[in-house]
Amino acid sequence: MSRVQLALNVKDLDEAVAFYSKLFATEPAKVRPGYANFAIAEPPLKLVLVEGQGEPGSLNHLGVEVGSTDEVAATTARLAGQGLETTTEDQVACCYAVQDKVWVDGPGGEPWEVYTVLADAEHPDGDFCPDDPGAATDACCATAG
Repeated sequence: MSRVQLALNVKDLDEAVAFYSKLFATEPAKVRPGYANFAIAEPPLKLVLVEGQGEPGSLNHLGVEVGSTDEVAATTARLAGQGLETTTEDQVACCYAVQDKVWVDGPGGEPWEVYTVLADAEHPDGDFCPDDPGAATDACCATAG
């Protein structure tokens, strides 16, 4: 199953979780200090809330969650074949999960990731995406050790 990911910067995580729980009629799948995510079935959406990063209500990053590392690799090959510059990260701990992913910047510099979750992690082990989308591939996540 694939679903679009939308990561938003929020001022108050508790307030944002309460609002989005009501809006999508579901509870968050994961809540950690300064971070929450929702795995919404309808519409298929991974909503990520990041507290204290960037302007509240602004975009942190975008993504597509896919079911396997093979799907990440296929996306990497497809994007490279179309002449887009990509950055891959294997076995990175990011957003409280171990992931394989590929990053690509959109025409406005907005960071997109296509990723699969391999395991849960207790710590983010990396910074969340910075305000400068061009720096996202360097600063968002750190290699899992």
